Amino acid sequence: MTLPIAWADAREAVFEAGSAVASSPVPVPLVESDGLTLAEPLTTLTALPAFPTSSVDGWAVRGPAPWQIVGRVLAGDHAEPLTAEGTCVEIATGGMVPEGTLFVVRTEDSTVEGRRVVSGEPRKIPDWRLTGEEAALGEELLPAGTPITPGVIGLAAACGYDTLSCRPKPRSALLVFGDELLTDGVPGGGRVRDALGPSLPSWLRRAGTDVVHHRAPVADTLEEHVAALRAAVNAGAQVICTTGGTMHGPVDHLHPALAELGATYIVNTVAVRPGFPMLVAQLPGGQFVAGLPGNPQSTFVALVSLVLPLLAGLTGRAQPAHSTIKLGADIPGRGDYTHLALVRRDPLDGMGYPVAHAGSSMLRGLANSIGFAIIPPGGRGLAGTPALLVPLPILDGERV
Repeated sequence: MTLPIAWADAREAVFEAGSAVASSPVPVPLVESDGLTLAEPLTTLTALPAFPTSSVDGWAVRGPAPWQIVGRVLAGDHAEPLTAEGTCVEIATGGMVPEGTLFVVRTEDSTVEGRRVVSGEPRKIPDWRLTGEEAALGEELLPAGTPITPGVIGLAAACGYDTLSCRPKPRSALLVFGDELLTDGVPGGGRVRDALGPSLPSWLRRAGTDVVHHRAPVADTLEEHVAALRAAVNAGAQVICTTGGTMHGPVDHLHPALAELGATYIVNTVAVRPGFPMLVAQLPGGQFVAGLPGNPQSTFVALVSLVLPLLAGLTGRAQPAHSTIKLGADIPGRGDYTHLALVRRDPLDGMGYPVAHAGSSMLRGLANSIGFAIIPPGGRGLAGTPALLVPLPILDGERV
């Protein structure tokens, strides 16, 4: 019998396995890079700003008032130096501040008569941005492994980048095992509706993969399991997620299928409840098989426990970090096992509460949850105390 590995050790093992075979960087145009990962640090190609710029509409002046108006600088213009005392140029927001400028006077703080600005005082905070005020040339702004967001793209564009060196999204596949599954209609007569086939691809996309292959259900025979795994490999999947069949019952064929394909286990059962019969194995071609238990809540425990760290390693990101939430109620432990307990965040007090309908075969609790509170082995969660939280994968704009 295989002894289960500690939950934290299992996460580290699959993260390191993914990191060892992370995809090579590729250059990607800025507009196509959202959701990818920086393969190299983002460093400035120029100082930010690259030249002094006015932050207001007004006058760039040299010397004491009054100032003779000798020109205009709009955003995008190259500004000639101010060389004579008592001169100024009209300047627009974003305009290049001429060399020789003493200060910038706002339009509303000045008096103009004909071709002269006869009075004006600068404000206490200068109304222009100095060269390199935001960043110096060659400064590292973001490290390799940073997820690329619209904010990162905008920063890269401001630095002068046209492309970014990125780790591409891992390609994934989903195989749902089980003769008992219906793919449409109302369950009954001993058969249940497949809830994982429709939902897991969305979770995988939220986790940062491209789902390139999906089959549900796969018949409960060894031949069909082996054929389905080979088809996922042929479709180009780097991570093949399967559901069900992770135990050793009469219709559990995943372990024999992995043996027939020559797979090597990285993790085989984890000391976590629910969902302990989870696994990650690697095929001879380098592809990973993530065996997720068939009970829905256990499936998602395995997703956050093993699949997310594996994907982080493959993309060159840091291992997914835990957040923290204060518990609003007690949560029991699970003896020598880590307990991952579904919690919801109360909108009034912001605390985490265990959800009802959280049995291993239930999805109602999951639909109302933000993630899993971590109750360590031998411990229990106490109301009013903080607990680490494993959040469910989210898209930008979704709330945790």
